Amino acid sequence: MTYAENLWLFTLLLAGIIIVPGMDMIFVIANGLTGGRRAGIAATSGIMLGGAAHTLFGTVAVTALSTLVPQLAGPMLVIGSAYMIWIGYTLARSAIVIDGIEASKLHRTARIFTQGLITCLLNPKAWLFILATYPQFMRPEYGPFWRQALVMGALTIVLQAIVYGGLALAAARGRDALTAKPQITIWIGRAAGWLLVVVALVMLVEGWRSW
Repeated sequence: MTYAENLWLFTLLLAGIIIVPGMDMIFVIANGLTGGRRAGIAATSGIMLGGAAHTLFGTVAVTALSTLVPQLAGPMLVIGSAYMIWIGYTLARSAIVIDGIEASKLHRTARIFTQGLITCLLNPKAWLFILATYPQFMRPEYGPFWRQALVMGALTIVLQAIVYGGLALAAARGRDALTAKPQITIWIGRAAGWLLVVVALVMLVEGWRSW
């Protein structure tokens, strides 16, 4: 297999894992719906930075930590799922009103960015993807690992920006249509929070069994 063919296959798998609904996607949509464009973009930006961190970890795992891969899967699933349950529960208990969100844009944006970063870093789906695919697609015959990592990391960030950024803007537009109906916005945020909790609980059970 040539490097170009290898890269195309990786891109297809990467697009598939990003497009499949999961914790990152739910987090972005929830923030876009309840906080508007600024919150949605902040959530997407944090997840993109997390994607870059995943690439760094994947490179290190391939080059130096391959023996630790089996031991990392279980603990990351448990830790990531527990954090997602906390985020989802907090969102489910909230009574988010649009006017209240707009009153403190800077503080809220920074918090959402940080939560987006942590959400991505502790996302079990992302870690499992990295652990399963990087050792297969990052190979010495394709050149220096750092150069391969730059390409794979760039692909990750671009696809995250397209998919999650597009969803964030779409959710923000829908949210703007609900400005006059704050009660609906409150229930959307709560529903998204409980959905996040359910998804995280399923992943927590799987992580606990594998650990």
